[in-house]
Amino acid sequence: MPRFSKVSMSKNCFHGLGIALITPFHSDGSIDLSALDRLVEYQIKGGADFLCIMGTTAETPTLTPAEKQLLRKRLVERVAGRVPLLMGCGGNSTAAVVEELRSSDWTGIDGILSVCPYYNKPSQEGLYQHYRAISNASPLPIVLYNVPGRTGVNMTAETTLRLARDFENIVAIKEASGNITQMDDIIKNKPQDFDVISGDDGITFPLITLGAVGVISVIGNALPHEFSRMVRLALKGEYASALTIHHKFTELFKLLFVDGNPAGVKAMLSEMGMIENQLRLPLVPTRLTTMREISAIVRELGY
Repeated sequence: MPRFSKVSMSKNCFHGLGIALITPFHSDGSIDLSALDRLVEYQIKGGADFLCIMGTTAETPTLTPAEKQLLRKRLVERVAGRVPLLMGCGGNSTAAVVEELRSSDWTGIDGILSVCPYYNKPSQEGLYQHYRAISNASPLPIVLYNVPGRTGVNMTAETTLRLARDFENIVAIKEASGNITQMDDIIKNKPQDFDVISGDDGITFPLITLGAVGVISVIGNALPHEFSRMVRLALKGEYASALTIHHKFTELFKLLFVDGNPAGVKAMLSEMGMIENQLRLPLVPTRLTTMREISAIVRELGY
C-alpha cells in the first residue's frame, strides 16, 4: 500500500470542530437527501472544520449497503472538497474491515474513523493486531475510535500509544472513554504528530485545555456556529471566554443523550425545522418530557 509521512496526512486535517453527521429520514423511513444537503451547508457555513460521516450518530448499522454508497457519493459531491471528510470504517471482524478498505472507492474521502471491535471484547493485544491489519490495508490516514460504553472494551493508553508509535498512517484517536486520566496520559506521552480528538461534547473544553486538538461533535449538528466558537476560543487559549460558552451548554449536553444518540439531536433539529424527527429501529425518538425540555431550549436560543 502507499505510505505517507504522518505529518503530511494529518496536519490540520482533523482539527477543530468535526461534526458527527446524522442521517435524516422521511416519515416513510427513506433517506431525506434534500435535508442532508441543507445540513451540510448549515454545518459548513456554521464553522465546521471537517465532517465525520457514517459513524454511530449516522445510524450506520441500520443502513443498507446501497444506502451507504448513496450517502457517500452524495456527501462527496455536496462537500466538494470544502472541508475534509472522515468516514467510518470499522467492525468486529478484522478480515471484513480489511476487505472493505481494499475493495472500496475512497475518492473524496480524507481519512478513516475505525471503531474498536465491539461485542467480541478482545484483549489489548487483539486490539493492537486488529489495527495493525487495518493500517497495512488502508490507503488513507486512520483515526482510532475508543468508545467502551458502546463496544464493551476499553483501549488503554498503553495500546493507543503503541499504535501511534508503530504505524505512521494512524494519525489520531477519537477518545470517548470518559476517563480524563487516560486521555491525559495519551496526550502527555504521544508522538508529536499524533492527535487526540474529543469524542464527547461535554468534556471537549477540559480536554482541549490538556492538549486535544478538537472534537467530533453531536451537538454541532444543531449548533455549529456556537460550538465552533467555543472550540476555537479554547484552542487559542482564551479559556475564560470558552468556559462561558461551555457552561451555557451544560443542560443541553445531558438532554441530548438521556434517551440515546442521535435521538436527542434529531429532536432538536426537528424543533429547529431542519429535519423530520425520524429514526430507524431499534432507535426511537426521545420521550415527550425530554422533547418538551429540548423545545424550550430551542425557543430560548431563538430558533
